[in-house]
Amino acid sequence: MSTDLIGTKTRSRPVSQLLAEEKKRITPKRPRDYVTWAVAIAIVAGLVWTAVTNENYRWPVVFSYFTTQSILNGLLITLLLTAVSMALSTLLGLVLAVMRMSHQRPVSGLAQLYIAFFRGTPVLVQLIFWFNIAALYPHISIGIPFTDISTPVNVNAIMTPLTAAVVGLTLNQAAYMSEIIRGGFASVPRGQHEAAESLGMSGFTKLRRVIIPQTMPSVVPATGNQVIGMLKETSLVSVLGVADLLNSAQSIYARNYQTIPLLIVASLWYLIMTLVLSVPQSMIERRFSRSTRARLSPAATSAEPEAGRPVPATRESLL
Repeated sequence: MSTDLIGTKTRSRPVSQLLAEEKKRITPKRPRDYVTWAVAIAIVAGLVWTAVTNENYRWPVVFSYFTTQSILNGLLITLLLTAVSMALSTLLGLVLAVMRMSHQRPVSGLAQLYIAFFRGTPVLVQLIFWFNIAALYPHISIGIPFTDISTPVNVNAIMTPLTAAVVGLTLNQAAYMSEIIRGGFASVPRGQHEAAESLGMSGFTKLRRVIIPQTMPSVVPATGNQVIGMLKETSLVSVLGVADLLNSAQSIYARNYQTIPLLIVASLWYLIMTLVLSVPQSMIERRFSRSTRARLSPAATSAEPEAGRPVPATRESLL
């Protein structure tokens, strides 16, 4: 009777079990472990000692310019560029991923052509190209086709350095985000598509209610890496004259000739922002990896023999 009671309680409230990869490994210390620790500490200590004792680093100059107003303004523009470009590129990448997985050849072909072009050319070249796009199209008209209703637009006036930076970074990043999202779509089992279609869901409803929520465990961690990469790629917009963090540092050392200290200031700020962004990224990765492991836990696989087996990836049209 006690055994049945225990079994009933276990079934009603399952006890979480540790997976094999979650168990702590105990390995004995070997002499080479101590040697590697000693070498690593010696290298770090040597680098710190060199940085502290070498007067050419000019740390007083670094600290004096670290929180100046121009540097903080450039930092704000860098964060703004990162946030706006990532938000727009994620939306555009979602559209491209849906187009890429379409069974309509012209639709998927256009998406493949876009991805191949923007991934195959350097982002710096793209930024300079968009900044000088007025040389090709100095004036464009926006209106209703086959009518006289149109509005002329001066491209040279609207394509400012900041606009060119947002356009260039967004279009380039969208190509990478589309591949990340497409990989997330491919990870959704085919049965989920069939179940949504059997319920009579439209393509958009299936995408919004079934497909996108299940792609989060694989898409969100990779997107976090792209955010950090975008943060560092914004330094390229300094060639357009955008007053970002690097451009602000360049403007200062062009006046006082303190090149190395100002570059250290910019590098330290990039490092701080990267470390700050890495904290929520690690938390999100742990959360989604935990939910993924829970679906493949021994308790689930013992209850459902097919639960732990990988599902072969198939191309499902989302249009």
